[in-house]
Formats: sequence, structure tokens, C-alpha cells
Amino acid sequence: MMTEANIKRLVSKLSQMRGAALKLGQFMSIQDTHILPPEVDKIFRRVQDSAHYMPDWQMEQVLASALGPSWSDNFSSFDRVPFAAASIGQVHNAVLRASVSPTGQEERVAIKIQFPNIANSITSDLGYVKLFLTAGRLLPKGLFLDRTVQVMKDELADECDYSREAHFLRRYNSPGLLGQDPRFKIPWVWDGSTDRVLVMEHVNGVSVGELSISALLQEERNEIAKRIIELCLRELFQFRVMQTDPNWTNFLWNSATQQVSLVDFGATREYSKEFMDNWLHLLQAAAREDRKACTDWSHRLGYLTGEENEIMLNAHVDSMILLATPFRPSTPQPFAFGPGSPWSDVTGQIRARIPVMLQHRLTPPPRETYSLNRKLSGAFLLASRLGAVVDAKKLWDDVVGGYQFSE
Repeated sequence: MMTEANIKRLVSKLSQMRGAALKLGQFMSIQDTHILPPEVDKIFRRVQDSAHYMPDWQMEQVLASALGPSWSDNFSSFDRVPFAAASIGQVHNAVLRASVSPTGQEERVAIKIQFPNIANSITSDLGYVKLFLTAGRLLPKGLFLDRTVQVMKDELADECDYSREAHFLRRYNSPGLLGQDPRFKIPWVWDGSTDRVLVMEHVNGVSVGELSISALLQEERNEIAKRIIELCLRELFQFRVMQTDPNWTNFLWNSATQQVSLVDFGATREYSKEFMDNWLHLLQAAAREDRKACTDWSHRLGYLTGEENEIMLNAHVDSMILLATPFRPSTPQPFAFGPGSPWSDVTGQIRARIPVMLQHRLTPPPRETYSLNRKLSGAFLLASRLGAVVDAKKLWDDVVGGYQFSE
């Protein structure tokens, strides 16, 4: 089945879908854990590298439908060649006219234009991808593909609504979240944006995943990693709302202003107070290395059914305690990430337990944790890529120390 010719045909088919295929790649290729069979991982990585842009005539149709036939009157210039393409759309540079600009001056903007029919094709595309994976019996049963596909379907539907993304951009820009934090930059949104075309302020910076970032001074790399990890903790335990896509292109570092810019809020999720109370109890138990409390809170959250064998219980609790390593009172600080560091050893131990859990797991993880774990593991992976050294326990204490549990 997995001949080079078949792989090329699958990549071509999945690349046309983009939204469904890329979302599955994100879900399955959990950061740095290698749970996919190599041949499947190879396919999704090729899909992620295959940028399919809209032809100019089609882009024109989308803009005219969303912004009106005179859409170009709002811009003094518009670059018809996109500078980026993602799972559900492509991004163009433009200059907003002063007469319609929120600042009263001409402003550089980035325009996200959604691929046509993406929202309507989610169900059929995911059905095709699911058929491809189940036909070859390529995935372990512990992945619970049906649940994974349903969560993906819900997330993709949200991400196809650019009005929803605009709402979260404005929310993050408010004083209650990051609007008054000079360490971060959130672009403003043009009020003329729609659910299929999103116009936002252009921000300067370099993706934190670029090789040039690795050439920065150690102190600067430490600061970037510190902010991303701290942001994750604040999103979870203060805001209870999180931008859950850890793609490095969503985080830009501006050395001139010493700011981290956040530029993509399509994958933003909210969490209930009840869920976050329970999840924090679990993480605190893991940081204390309290195995019984880890098991009890895992039952409460739905990670475990109570019928698991000892092999599964031990692998699950071990993984939670390992994940909490940077926040343990017993862990020396500042904590080193990167090759040859303590975190490198931790990830190796977690990775070794994943096949065990996939074999013995009796229930899928709570649906909230799909996106949450993706972002948290992505933050740690970024810190590792940067070779950063961070006082993670201080970040934990500063953010979690004031948390108020419900009665």
C-alpha cells in the first residue's frame, strides 16, 4: 500500500483538502512523541509542506463575495501574491486606506482569505481521511479515532469562522488579558472583516522557530521561552482561554521592541471553571509526585475508567509526573531545556510510555485536553529548540499561587 507512487497520490489528494488533512496531522503528530507509524507520519509531513494557493480569479471571487464588488477601494495597495498559506486559507499583504483605517492613517495589514467551500467540506474530507487510516489498520486502537475525528470536526468548524477569530483577537487585546502587557503585541482587527476574510494589523517580527532565532544571545532566547511558557500558564489558570495552536509561525519575536507578537487566534479555546479546577488539582498532584492523588483526579477528569490494569495506571501516572517535572519543588532551577538537558531525558521517558498507553487505554482522554496538551507540549518543545534555561517553578508559583478553586 505504501509505495512511493501511492504516497504521492495520497499527498496530492490530502493537499487539496488541506483543512482536514493538516488538522489530522497536528492531532496525530503530537509534538516530539512520534506515535504515528513512519509511513503515515511521512504523508502528513509532506502535506504540511505542500502549499496550494488559490488562483487569482478565485481569490477575487472570495473577496468580492465577502467585502463587496468594490472591495479594493478600501486598500491603497494589495499584494495579489500571498506570502503564506495555512490549512484553511492564505494571507496577503496590503495597505488600508486612511479613510477606513481605525487609526485615521494608512496602515499595513495582513489579510486572511479563506479557501472556498472549506467549511462545507469538513465532514466529507474527514470521512475520507478516516477511511484511509482505518482501511490500512495503520493506527493503534488507543488513539480512539472516532473521538479524534469528532474533536477535529468541531475545531475546524470554529477555525473556519473568522468572525470568531476576530472576537478573540479583540479579547486578547483587552486590558483584562494582554492589552496592557508591553511584552506582547496583539494586532488590531479591521471592523470591515467578515467570517471569511479577516483584515488585521501587520506586525513585524521573526517566527520563533526560525534558525535566526537560535543565533540570539542566550538571555534573549531564555526570555522568549519564559514568556511562551508563562503565557500558557496564564491562559489556563487566569484567563481560562487559550490560543491552542503551537505552530511557531504564530509567534513572532521583534528584537527591536523586545515583544512577542501573537498573530493567529483561530484555534482559541475556552475552558470551564470546573474542568480547570480538576486539571490543576491533577497537575499539582503530579508536581508533588503524589501517585494516589494523580489517579484520583485522573478518574474525576475522565482520563481513567477505574477498570485499567496496573500497566496502564503506572504508565499514565508516570507520564503526568514527568510532564510536571519543570514545576516540581524538588527540581533544581533554573530548568534547562534542549539537547542533553534534563528535559530531553524527560521527553524520552514520556515517549517510551506512549505505546504502552495506546495499547492499554480504555477510554479516550477528555476532549479539552486534545488542544491543551498540544499547546503545552509545543511550548516546551520551543523552549527545547531554543536551548533555553528558565525558572519554571517561579513562573508556576507566580501564576498558580493566586488560583481560587470553586467551593
